[in-house]
Amino acid sequence: MAPHWAVWLLAAGLWGLGYGADVWWNLVPRKTVSSGELASVVRRFSQPGVQDFLTLTLTEQSGRLYVGAREALFAFSVETLELQGVIAWEAPAEKKTECIHKGKNNQTECFNYIRFLQPFNTSHLYVCGTYAFQPKCTYIDMPTFTLEPGELEDGKGRCPYDPAMGHTGLLVDGELYSATLNNFLGTEPVILRNMGPHYSMKTEYLAFWLNEPHFVGSAFIPESVGSFTGDDDKVYFFFSERAIEYDCYAEQVVARVARICKGDMGGARTLQRKWTTFLKARLMCAAPRWQLYLNQLRAIYTLQAASWHNTTFFGVFQARWGDVDVSAVCEFQLEEIHRVFEGPYKEYREEAQTWGSYTDPVPTPRPGSCIDNWHRHHGYTSSLELPDNTLNFIKKHPLMEDQVLPRWGRPLLTKKNTNFTQLVADRVTGLDGNHYTVLFIGTDDGSLLKAVSLGPWVHLIEELQVFDQEPVQSLVLSERKKLLFAGSHSQLVQVPLAHCSKYRFCADCILARDPYCAWNVNTSRCVSAGGPSGRALLIQNVTVSDTSGICNLRGTKKVRLTSKNITVVVGTDLVLPCHLSSNLARAHWTFGNRDLPEQPGIFLYDTRLQALVVMAAQPHHAGTYRCFSEEQGTRLAAEGYLVTVVADPSVTLEARAPLENLGLVWLAVVALGAVCLVLLLLVLSLRRRLREELEKGAKTAERTLVYPLELPKEPSTSPFRPGPETDEKLWDPVGYYYSDGSLKIVPGHARCQPGGGPPSSPPGIPGQPLPSPTRLHLGGGRNSNANGYVRLQLGGEDRGGLGHPLPELADELRRKLQQRQPLPDSNPEESSV
Repeated sequence: MAPHWAVWLLAAGLWGLGYGADVWWNLVPRKTVSSGELASVVRRFSQPGVQDFLTLTLTEQSGRLYVGAREALFAFSVETLELQGVIAWEAPAEKKTECIHKGKNNQTECFNYIRFLQPFNTSHLYVCGTYAFQPKCTYIDMPTFTLEPGELEDGKGRCPYDPAMGHTGLLVDGELYSATLNNFLGTEPVILRNMGPHYSMKTEYLAFWLNEPHFVGSAFIPESVGSFTGDDDKVYFFFSERAIEYDCYAEQVVARVARICKGDMGGARTLQRKWTTFLKARLMCAAPRWQLYLNQLRAIYTLQAASWHNTTFFGVFQARWGDVDVSAVCEFQLEEIHRVFEGPYKEYREEAQTWGSYTDPVPTPRPGSCIDNWHRHHGYTSSLELPDNTLNFIKKHPLMEDQVLPRWGRPLLTKKNTNFTQLVADRVTGLDGNHYTVLFIGTDDGSLLKAVSLGPWVHLIEELQVFDQEPVQSLVLSERKKLLFAGSHSQLVQVPLAHCSKYRFCADCILARDPYCAWNVNTSRCVSAGGPSGRALLIQNVTVSDTSGICNLRGTKKVRLTSKNITVVVGTDLVLPCHLSSNLARAHWTFGNRDLPEQPGIFLYDTRLQALVVMAAQPHHAGTYRCFSEEQGTRLAAEGYLVTVVADPSVTLEARAPLENLGLVWLAVVALGAVCLVLLLLVLSLRRRLREELEKGAKTAERTLVYPLELPKEPSTSPFRPGPETDEKLWDPVGYYYSDGSLKIVPGHARCQPGGGPPSSPPGIPGQPLPSPTRLHLGGGRNSNANGYVRLQLGGEDRGGLGHPLPELADELRRKLQQRQPLPDSNPEESSV
């Protein structure tokens, strides 16, 4: 096994050679899992009248999940999603009335949306809500899950007025650090600290401090721990804002990271009760080679390691690239942010009315820095003791010149025509001892993308459809229970981080490259890599996708295909579906144990249908066809067919069906026997009427009689006249025929379910020829197990003679096949036309 760093260097080399675009641009998930397939592993919660599960807080020690929705709070068991408590916290009617009178929407805005919910101490939660545009905060007793009695606290600066506005907050040692819009109109942005022993602190109300920001997240980093310089702890804030430093005619929005020091007390004269350590810089998520710049920051997730030095931030970005929506995930390291904040400042040059790099001497102590050992050594033990020239400089120069670049110099992954909404990450130790980061990304169409970070690129493991066209509004992850919780407008779901049992074969399990899963060679099952199974019995390979020898060397069982029997008439266009094991696989066909190359006009693989098409099947096309799902050099058996081509169309195809289908045949015999009896009575009646007409000299009545005739065993010019189709079909000792001149082709081994089959033909009109069906019908729907069949018109508009029906049959089928669109509801066994 190559070291993890060696794999990264190899990937970086490939990127330099120009192979990088294939591994990060518009990645395709290996598996797509529908909501129906998730039903057995996903737990869901919804309640009538409850909407917007916006705020999720999980406490691993107590095993509880706390959820804030619109005018309601819930407590759940993390493991079972069992409801353990409910609090109704509605805005009073008079507050809602005031909200409406102020011009707000009584359907979407004038409610109490829970926007902040975090543990305050071991016994209480602190919660804030919009409270119909009059934000309020209070405490929740965790053991009883009830609101503490007493007056509600003013939530101004702690919670947004508008539920749609960005907001973030943290409780650190009893102090609340929040970033929000501080007034009803949403025109006063603020990063605020209150609640606690220190002074209430906030940002200066200046455009080059904060300019129309949209806050998305914050993080507390204990940088004083193990610091050789006596550094202070810091709080980082992430947001987008309208840039002021670029000379652009159009307004430009950029992503930012800002930081403040926990021990900041403000200045003595300048910046009183204002941050003296506020610095901000641009977060750059871009691919300059493709002129792709993603400036809209939508979400951030902080992944902390054993040491704070290894802290990583994952950001979700969006952009409009031409006429296409593009979303991306960029990875940023704390060390890179430190480097930028220690670099040059930007300044506004009033004479030129432009922004540029500040090149003059920087005051001492360095503006914006935390109080550390150097400051203490020089007599500055608090920000209150900093000189005015340092404070005046930082008041006018909070913006840094350099940009925070993403790790690897580009996004980790990018998707077009997709909008990412939320992201969480988990760090997993693989069987090889390496650490892997797994990302879970929510989208606006209700999907969860699961990806594993492999150094400079990612592998998109799967796409899970957890909601039905509802955006993923919130995400939280339980590392201990390996569970993920997602909230949307209407419901809350619990999803396991991995569903290993869906991989039924060794190669499929290994190709997934899922750090949570491994193949157990003893039980021949894909199991959790962290489960009770002995590690010596498990196979896993996350970094290398070549599985050609891994499964065989460990003695895993080979999969044997059971071929389906297919019988068709010569000249028929044969369709053989092959459902691949993953979205990254391609179909590989063999015929008679030899590779089957694609031959236009004879053999054609239709990627939309995921099927092999044999054009105008001939006797020499009969034999065994096998399809393999080929991925990364590994082949998985997918489908097998034993095809028989009947050269004589008069051979009874139904007679080739297995014995278990005889019941259906006898049912048809009984039904058609009754039809024959009715026809006999009708003939006798018409014979009597014909005798009367002949006596009157009328000869036209005879032309209204049509008789069912057998199809000839060989094409001929015998007359074939359609007869009345009182029932859908007429029984003949040789086979099924239709009175409208069409032939029913049924593959062998058909299994019909109740309610399956094509729609019945309309009843015949006396004296008129029956209309021939023109619609291709491929049998049952998505859940049908029946083989498909079609009714194909043998002749043209002229019903006078059969002519040579087989060439016309093939021509018509080819036309139908070319016009046919992909059939999403087709069944794997609907295999011949």
